[in-house]
Amino acid sequence: MEHITLLLAIVIVTALVFDFTNGFHDTANAMATTISTGALKPKTAVAMSAVLNLVGAFLSVEVAKTISGGIINENGLRTEVIFAALVGAILWNLLTWLVGLPSSSSHALFGGLIGAAVMSAGWSSINGGTVVTKVLLPAIAAPVVAGIAALLATKLTYRLNRKITDEAQLKSTAKGYRAGQIASAGLVSLAHGTNDAQKTMGIITLALVTGGVLSPGSNPPVWVIASAGIAIALGTYLGGWRIIRTMGSGLTELRPSQGFAAQTSAATVILASSHLGFSLSTTQSCSGAVMGAGLGRKGGVVRWSTATRMFVAWGLSLPAAGLMGAGAEFLTKQGPWGVGAVAVLLVAGSGSIWLLSRRKPVDHTNVNAGTEPAGVVTTAISAVSPPPAGAVVPELKTTISAPAQTAGTPADPATV
Repeated sequence: MEHITLLLAIVIVTALVFDFTNGFHDTANAMATTISTGALKPKTAVAMSAVLNLVGAFLSVEVAKTISGGIINENGLRTEVIFAALVGAILWNLLTWLVGLPSSSSHALFGGLIGAAVMSAGWSSINGGTVVTKVLLPAIAAPVVAGIAALLATKLTYRLNRKITDEAQLKSTAKGYRAGQIASAGLVSLAHGTNDAQKTMGIITLALVTGGVLSPGSNPPVWVIASAGIAIALGTYLGGWRIIRTMGSGLTELRPSQGFAAQTSAATVILASSHLGFSLSTTQSCSGAVMGAGLGRKGGVVRWSTATRMFVAWGLSLPAAGLMGAGAEFLTKQGPWGVGAVAVLLVAGSGSIWLLSRRKPVDHTNVNAGTEPAGVVTTAISAVSPPPAGAVVPELKTTISAPAQTAGTPADPATV
């Protein structure tokens, strides 16, 4: 570490800031359903998730190797490019957090990296094959696979319990599902640390390669693994309450059995992808699983107006972060003053977004109180992606409940 220059140190710190935003942005992936169903208290949930994120960071480095030596060509890459990429990713993360949209932190990072690299060295600096096979294809497949798995698991769960009518058995079954939901939430947290913390490890390793500290193809050093794990754990502990609200009650109404099915399905997909080195979006996997679980229960509904806005945000993440990264790289190419200007813009932009968020704060005390009213960005997204026919935009702030239970119908074993 004695060869780390001031610029390289700034890049490493910025990467850890991104990792921190990744943590609080994606806390909802693991804990939104657990909090919304009451299986765990909000602060307990995020504390458990933070610890398991840290543990998960030490389980694998396959995704980190994909990022540090797969997506872009390392030869001739300037350290400033990494800095510009991180600025684009952080600002997109904060913007989507402000409006409560669970966009992909992973795609924000990839978009920023691709945009900055293209601005610096042209399209030849991008390994198109790796982007397609290990980023784009998993982005399409992950939510679909997780959603189908959660739908089938939910249907199976309700089928196995359809004959339970005794009140004592119903309460016992509900408690069992809540315990299972806590365990599955822990598994998602572990998977999130395994997959997402590695992305920052890969970026820091890439920066160390460009700075001549490490040779190309090197694995992340232990201090990189530890710092990335700690940063994402701290971010997770703070909790991205706005996105937890959207994921927990804005998409669908979940019961403990559905939450268990959704989290188990998502964790399986994420862990399998991490083992294979696929840098997929944990947000998309978990969101797909939540929607699948919502559709798996008879009478369950998915708020497609909210889901549509999520899909649009997913589609915008790569190009939007890419444009921000390219703009930041354009400035850093101008010399030291350009790097300073980008740093000032990052601080000013982050501070402005934080001040806007304080107008209507969301925290552990009101996370289950209902979804937020549509903001400026959400309204803009709505304009280019209108809700399905028959949906009313103002209803975005109201959870659609399942149809009322008819007389004579056996009680749902997961409603307690």
